[in-house]
Amino acid sequence: MEFTVSQIASLLGGEIKGNSNASINMLGKIQEAKQGQISFLSNPKYESFVYETQASAVIVNKDFVPKKEVSTALVFVEDAYSSFTILLEEYYKFISFQKVGVEQPSFLGENSSVGSEIYRGAFSYIGNNVKVGNNVKIYPHSYIGDDCTIGDNSIIQSGARLYSGTFIGNFCVIHSGVVLGSAGFGFAPQEDGSYKTIPQMGNVVVGNNVDIGSNTVIDCATFHGDSTKIGNGVKLDNLIQIAHNVSIGDNTVIAAQTGISGSTSIGKNGVIGGQVGIAGHLTFGDKTSIGAQAGVGKSKPNGNIKLMGSPAFELLAYHKSYAIFKNLPDLSSRLKQLEEKVLNLPTFQESK
Repeated sequence: MEFTVSQIASLLGGEIKGNSNASINMLGKIQEAKQGQISFLSNPKYESFVYETQASAVIVNKDFVPKKEVSTALVFVEDAYSSFTILLEEYYKFISFQKVGVEQPSFLGENSSVGSEIYRGAFSYIGNNVKVGNNVKIYPHSYIGDDCTIGDNSIIQSGARLYSGTFIGNFCVIHSGVVLGSAGFGFAPQEDGSYKTIPQMGNVVVGNNVDIGSNTVIDCATFHGDSTKIGNGVKLDNLIQIAHNVSIGDNTVIAAQTGISGSTSIGKNGVIGGQVGIAGHLTFGDKTSIGAQAGVGKSKPNGNIKLMGSPAFELLAYHKSYAIFKNLPDLSSRLKQLEEKVLNLPTFQESK
């Protein structure tokens, strides 16, 4: 990939001061960038590097005024951090979607169709009656089961597993080790103390613009015709467990090692921290935030709430409680001192 500073400025809607024809072929940190790279400056703590950097161009905020001479080209934008993020996204798209063609050996089942600009890596498997959209990239050792659907411009990274009937929307990224549609944790206790497996017959439906991190597992719904649902714009970290019949609303983000039990519904625009445990059959409204390592056992259907702790309760109350909890050793010591003083007070008879 090679672009001019002028082309990049046009993409970002920025203005240039310096060599607009300089060639850019890579992104880099401002303190380490070399010739041919572009970087950004948004934190004032790093301003000194803009006068020393060897980068061919640096993206800066519109209100940035150099205190001394700058040798690199400057691209002035409204928000340097956001603009550099846009550039990273475009670079990622470019390197992610440049592969085209079919590597052998690979397998395509009966009655399955693939769109244009497809990439199928070596040892990838596509079952029967599968529909794959345009510009989809399926990397080596991926498994796509029967009756799956993958929308346009989606990426299935190496070693991902899509069980039968899984639906993936457009512009999704399914990272390595992800398993979609595996059996939910359904077992019926028997009189003799054993457990009988309850077949899981539904599927998983993933919306558009969803990212699912490595080694995350999403179980299929229990009944045929039902779905475990992941909304549009959802971002899932690595090592997350989402159980059968769970529903995750649009634009919710979930950090690593979180587990969500069956039939729980999470609203839109939620934020769930790492190592959170959520019990089953609960409902949470839009804009619910849950702090790291919280254990949640009660529904909060109204949303617009922040939860913390285990068992979890509202964040403000948690902070007030924690302020007392962390002082308990001191309070206990003071209480013992008071008890001793009270016990050593003279009695009524002695005071006469």
